[in-house]
Amino acid sequence: MTDAAAVPDPPTREQVDAVMRTARVLVGVTARSFAAIEDRVTLPQLRIMVMIASRGPLNLGAIAASLEVHPSNASRACDRLVAAGLLDRRDDPADRRNLLLQLTKAGAQLVDEVTVQRRQAIQDTLEKMPVRRRRGLVAALSAFADAAGEPAEAAWSLGWTTENPLRSVPGPPADRDGA
Repeated sequence: MTDAAAVPDPPTREQVDAVMRTARVLVGVTARSFAAIEDRVTLPQLRIMVMIASRGPLNLGAIAASLEVHPSNASRACDRLVAAGLLDRRDDPADRRNLLLQLTKAGAQLVDEVTVQRRQAIQDTLEKMPVRRRRGLVAALSAFADAAGEPAEAAWSLGWTTENPLRSVPGPPADRDGA
């Protein structure tokens, strides 16, 4: 139920259409980055790998819960990743009855490849926008995600990005040109 005071005017068709166009662009960026590796892993396998890259070693139960799948489905996907040399299994030092899954060097390189490609595609698109039009982008997109109920860490926790918003990520200043 929406509080009428919080949303005084319904969104315009133009606003909805603009978000739909943007969604198509972002789906395209994601699809292109996945297409570059789809001969090596499936989309659910990539999600597992990104989740592990983001959080560190995980057990099968945590992977299944995060993907909202039955543990046997997660197990089969992880078995294939181990067989492909992209994941390693090891004993959990805290509980030897538990196995942890972690990325191999090849697995980490694959995740990095996809992440770099996505970030570059988004950066290339943003660079085509006038600086004055980019100024309100972070606030507008953050407000949109908040309104959708998407906490800042949700993409990370679902395994769609290796950027953990709860950790500071070194990099270039966000506001070099006053944008």
